[in-house]
Parts: sequence; C-alpha cells; structure tokens
Amino acid sequence: MAEKKIMLGNEAIARGAYEAGVKVSAAYPGTPSTEISESIVKYDEIYAEWSPNEKVAMEVAIGASISGVRAMASMKHVGVNVASDPLYTASYTGVGRGLVLVAADDPGLYSSQNEQDTRCVARAAQVPVLEPSDSQEAKDFMKFAFEMSEKYDTPVIVRTTTRLSHSQGMVTLEERQEVPDKPYERNIGKFVMMPGMAKGRHVYVEKRMEAMSEDGGGFFVNRAEYKDTSIGFITSGIPYQYVKEVFPEASVLKLGMVNPLPRKMIEEFASKVDKLYIFEELEPVIEEQVKAWGIPAEGKNIFTRQGEYSANMLRRVLLSEETEETQPARVPARPPILCPGCPHRSVFSVLKKLKIHAAGDIGCYTLGAVAPLSVIDTTICMGASISSLHGMEMAKGKEYIKNWVAVIGDSTFMHTGVNSLMNTVYNQGTGTIIIVDNSTTGMTGHQDHAATGKTLKGKTVPAISIYHFCKAIGIEHVVEVDAFDLALLEKVIREETERDEVSVIITKAPCVLLKGNHFPDVCVPVSEKCKKCGACLKPGCPALTKKEDGSIAIDITMCNGCGLCMQLCPFDAIAKEPK
Repeated sequence: MAEKKIMLGNEAIARGAYEAGVKVSAAYPGTPSTEISESIVKYDEIYAEWSPNEKVAMEVAIGASISGVRAMASMKHVGVNVASDPLYTASYTGVGRGLVLVAADDPGLYSSQNEQDTRCVARAAQVPVLEPSDSQEAKDFMKFAFEMSEKYDTPVIVRTTTRLSHSQGMVTLEERQEVPDKPYERNIGKFVMMPGMAKGRHVYVEKRMEAMSEDGGGFFVNRAEYKDTSIGFITSGIPYQYVKEVFPEASVLKLGMVNPLPRKMIEEFASKVDKLYIFEELEPVIEEQVKAWGIPAEGKNIFTRQGEYSANMLRRVLLSEETEETQPARVPARPPILCPGCPHRSVFSVLKKLKIHAAGDIGCYTLGAVAPLSVIDTTICMGASISSLHGMEMAKGKEYIKNWVAVIGDSTFMHTGVNSLMNTVYNQGTGTIIIVDNSTTGMTGHQDHAATGKTLKGKTVPAISIYHFCKAIGIEHVVEVDAFDLALLEKVIREETERDEVSVIITKAPCVLLKGNHFPDVCVPVSEKCKKCGACLKPGCPALTKKEDGSIAIDITMCNGCGLCMQLCPFDAIAKEPK
C-alpha cells in the first residue's frame, strides 16, 4: 500500500520535484515560496542552493537543463520580475532536460508589495503555466511539468498561491524516477540567442504554443465535470475548491493548464451549459481569452480583480447571501511590528532623533515606515533604496539628501543592492547607505545568504565581507557599528551624512530570533527613579507598556535585554538583571 502523508503545498511541490528526478534546484527565499527549497534540501539526490537573487537562480536552472539534467527554480511573484530576463529568452531556446519555474503569487497581499499575476508574465513570455488546486495536485503537476517541458521543448511555470503554498492536504508518495542525463550536444542555433537564431526560434515558440493548446484537451490536468448544466464554471487553482464547496452540483471545467488555454475543450464546455461564470483570482486572464473567442461569460464584471477569493464571495455574489458568516471578519487592525530586541529598532530610533528620512527596501526593516518610528519614506523593490536615493540626488542636488539615507538589509544588499551601490559609486553619488546587517534573511524565516558563510545544504563556506566589498569598489568611508551603541551610531550618522562623497554604515547585530542566540539578561524598571517621561516608550518595543499611573512595565517573557530602553532613559530608571 502506497504511503500517504499530510503535506503543505510547498512540501508537495518539493516532493514532486524529487519524484520527477530533479537534480538541481536554485531559489531565492520569498514568501510564500520559501518552504519549497527548505523541503527540497532534505532530499540528498538534489543539489539545492540559495542564489543571491532570482535572476541568478533562473540562470542556474537553465544551465543545468542545457547540460542535460532536470532542473528547477523557485521564487515568489515579484521574483519572477527579477528572473524575467533569462525566462523570456529560455522560452526561445527551449530546454535540454526538463526545466520548471515555480512561481508563488500572493493574492491578498499577505507579504508582498504588489499583487501581480504571474499568468500575465507567462503569456508575454509564451511559457505554459500549470496551476494545482491542492497538495496532491501540486506534487502530480510538478511531475507532469517536467514531462511537458521535455515533450514540447519549453520551460514550464507551475503557479501556486499563498493559500495553496501554506495549506495542507493528503499526498500519496511514490518512488523517485531516475531520469538519465541527456548527453550534451553543441547547438548554437538553439542555445545562442543572437538575432539570426532568435528569429527562427520565435517561429518555433508560436507553433509550440499552438500545439499545447490543441493537445490540452487530452491533458489529465484539465477536466470537465458535468452535472447540472444550467450553470457552469471555468476555474483553476484554489478557486476551484470554493466553487465545489458552494456549488457542488454545478458543471465545472477545471483548468490545470491556464496558459495556453485548451480552446476546443473550453468551447465544447461552454456550448453545454446555459450560464457560464469564470472564477479566477486577480487578472481576467482566462476571461479575456474566452470572450475573445466570442463566448459569453460573467467574470470580473461581478467578481473583483483585487485580493483573495473565498467561498463566501460566491455566496454573496451569486446566491445573494448576506449574513455575518459571509462578511469579512470585523477584528481590530493588528499591524506587524519589529520584535523585542530587534537591532533595526535602535537604528531607526537614532534616525528619528536626527530627523533623517530613509529610502527603504524590502525586509523586516520596512516596518520603520509606520508609527511610532516613522522613518522609512519609500519602499519600491529589492535594492531600490540605494538607487532611488541616488536618483533624488541627481534630481535635486547634494544638499537635498543631507537629511536622507538609504536603508537596506544584508540579504537584500547581496540580492541587488550591490548593483545599486556600484552605480552610485560609478556616477559619483554622495549618499549615505546604512546596511542593517542582522546576519540572515530575516523576513522570510532566517535563510542564509552569501555573506553568512553557510549554504542551503548547511555547508560552511567563506562568507563574503560586506565591509571589504564596499572598500573594493572604491568607497573610502565604510564604518561598522554595533547597532545597539546609540551614542556611537548617532555620531557616525552625523559625520557620514555630512560628507560630499558616498559612504556606507554597516550596523551589526544578529536577528534576535536566530537559533543559538542567548540573552542572559532582561531589562527591569527602577520605579523609584522613573519620572514618567515616556522616553523609553518612543521606539515602540512591545515588551514595554505604560501603566495607569504613567510609569512603565516590562514583560520579562518578551524582553531580550537589548538595552535600548536603558540608553534612552535619562534618569537611569531601567536596569539590567540576569534572567
């Protein structure tokens, strides 16, 4: 009897890669995709790495495929933007052995700066997309993706979403398929995309997409479920589950391949139902194509293009059920905050005191934008803090950015910040960059990167020195500072922002949640010295609260003894004591 196991969608994707005989996996961590690689690394048969960014991860996977082994890259939807350069060209070159990109979209914006739809990128790149609806399909679709990739000579995208990535389902486990390496044969007409070769490959891509659309009706990932034909739904992914929950007797065309669409199958289904609805999250990718074929359907005219769908949405819109159960939960807003003892809090405290604006980046430190710190003014994408600060200077001059800095984390700096910093140096910018180095990729769950000295496989390797890198590209003034030394940090920031040349401040203190961190002390109030001034409360540490009489209380179960509140108190009304 086959073994069964409850798995996260991301774990099932990793299992599918293992069973498909994948040998190389590359990724950059990003919610909701991170657990894919963290699961893959458990399989010794697969080489797995954290790449410095998604573009590199995609190129690693492409190279492995060309050499003749099955390979994959994993990333979140905004990472696909970073990887789009090699992805678009890989669509033209095709593959050696199977090549799959797992793209995790984030409807509802649980942890992202935008809500883009990877299917739109896939249509532009002319790359097929498979979209599973549960953990079992996540595993099965991965295996099918590699078969498709090799049959049609194309990279394949497996699209998942936050709800699928982080929900659990029963999965039937199977043995690994040992796929023999494909002997490499030099073929510059296929793999060297100069204009003359690319023109011919473009013709091939068009024919390939037509063939997959024609064959799609026979793919097991697409299926028509005929029941009551008075109402029919075309849907895919997690929304399929909502349709089945609310309309169990309706006819449903479940599309597992959402690009290219199986036209004949869709036309046949539409002809057999009286009323057709297209239920898809985010963009009307399926709907626009279906309507372009002259098929009448209801879609985004009644369903939103924003956010995550639900069964209750179907009940409200199609069944006119307006009950408390169908309304969004009315709960108090609970914005995320920096952890007690977070080294970013002390850095932002100093910046706020000095009334300095910060061009921000992607990471935990983005929380410096909200009260009570309110320091970060911009957040665009990975690496943009340094580039956008440079743009401000080029637009308004050196004096304009004297009260500005760029703030970027160590992992994000290694991702794309390095390019932005090189640009600032090359084009003679004078901005001050603060690299908040907490020795990890904190926001996505403490993954290692090139500056931590450890690989995804757990191997200890030489760590790239951010300090020496900055020196190597010609920056004279590079200063490392303990993130919790407020007096020195203030002095350094004052000095560096006054310079007429680019400078870098590296604030160093590990993330408080890193395994192995030990905090021997806690901070405690000295009530007889407290003047109730509230200075210690200004950074918003959640371990501190204000009592009814105006004095403070410190929750020692939360306190990590970082000492920030102690340094801010002008009356020595906070002390440290052993836990």
